[in-house]
Amino acid sequence: MVAPHFSTSPHCDVLLREMKAEARRLALARRVGCAPALGAALAEHVLAGLPPPAGAIVAGFWPMGGEIDIRPLLLALAGRGHPIALPVTPKRGLPLAFRHWRPGEALGHGPMGTRQPVAGEALRPDWLLVPLLAFDRAGRRLGYGGGYYDRTLAGLPGATAIGCAFACQELPEVPAGPEDWRLDAVATEAGILRIKE
Repeated sequence: MVAPHFSTSPHCDVLLREMKAEARRLALARRVGCAPALGAALAEHVLAGLPPPAGAIVAGFWPMGGEIDIRPLLLALAGRGHPIALPVTPKRGLPLAFRHWRPGEALGHGPMGTRQPVAGEALRPDWLLVPLLAFDRAGRRLGYGGGYYDRTLAGLPGATAIGCAFACQELPEVPAGPEDWRLDAVATEAGILRIKE
């Protein structure tokens, strides 16, 4: 199966890696000084303009470092009756697994500074909130380089993927290869960017 988009300018693997590394440096620099609490505004935009369908299992993530804080959105969606799943990071090269999490339940420490449920039933999400370092208007996403979300989305046909970021993390074009999966939309503190087919 091929990812649902290709870069408009295909590059060799070495050049693509270099371009992604440079884009990551730029995106991290842009994110410095952003207030994680802007996640409350992101939550308002999602709830008003792009809520998950009734009954959808929602996969979120526990913010780390300078990521926008989506916990207000997770709490609101749990309050609306959506089962919430958080990722469990496996060995490198595998897709993420997801476990049911309820507000107030303790989280354990995972690899690379992640927080993840220590218990909870395995869930298959229908609607995913995806962390990222950079995005563009074509729905290309740049992550941290492990490929976990690309492998995960490849195994979840029909699931909806919503990138979550600060508006300043938008780039004119994110370098992408044939294994990089496109987002359906991006949510920021400034609003919702819907990706056109």
